[in-house]
Amino acid sequence: MNNSSNKQGKVILVGAGPGDAGLLTLQGKHWLQKADVVLFDHLVNEDLLRFTQKETEIIYVGKKEGFASLDQEKINELLIEKAKEGKIVVRLKGGDPFIFGRGGEEIQAVSKLQIPFLIVPGVTSVTGVAAYAGIPLTHRHLSSTLSIITGSNEKNQGDIHIDWEKIASRSGTLVFLMGARKLPLIVEKLLKFGKNPETPIAVIQWGTTARQKTWKGTLSTIVEIASKEKISPPALTIIGEVVNLKPEIEWYEH
Repeated sequence: MNNSSNKQGKVILVGAGPGDAGLLTLQGKHWLQKADVVLFDHLVNEDLLRFTQKETEIIYVGKKEGFASLDQEKINELLIEKAKEGKIVVRLKGGDPFIFGRGGEEIQAVSKLQIPFLIVPGVTSVTGVAAYAGIPLTHRHLSSTLSIITGSNEKNQGDIHIDWEKIASRSGTLVFLMGARKLPLIVEKLLKFGKNPETPIAVIQWGTTARQKTWKGTLSTIVEIASKEKISPPALTIIGEVVNLKPEIEWYEH
């Protein structure tokens, strides 16, 4: 019988950041050091697992290119099961778990059963990847609004459920997460609803890691560039005039 069953377990939802291990928060590190169990995702830097104890149970529950090793329901069940055993369960998710990370769904499942939980926010790929690419998402003279949009869809549905007309009409910066495979669709929809074809765009692959690479173009050229370069996930797409600031500000890619 596990001695830990006599104590109250809890779930700690931790944002691992966008890739660079140095972007994990101090609180994230603290809970990894205390964890009895860690459930981690595909895009989490596995180097972070070095902060765990030797006896910590490590469980991979990642999703790669739409294929999940465990479906969301099973992950929720696992969190609940391990916490009910009296364990400190760290759910380690890439970026920030509350920005298209399904962290809210996981905590709802845990909360429903009155299992104690904590939220440790992470550096989202939205800001982290943009910063490492040398692209400020807002700028006093160029962009005073920021829109964050999912570029992926659930259950292989053909389209992304977005009000494209409203998105296309927005000034400022648009950031699409997880949109590498849907780039032709994103561009097509934005152009259809009146976005200027000369709007600058950057696609950043493997942002904040040693594999980081950025492609720049415009809405009229980026699909051809992406096809030629075979751009694949994980990638972040930034659309707006701020992309033109990259040559002055870039610092990470060499």
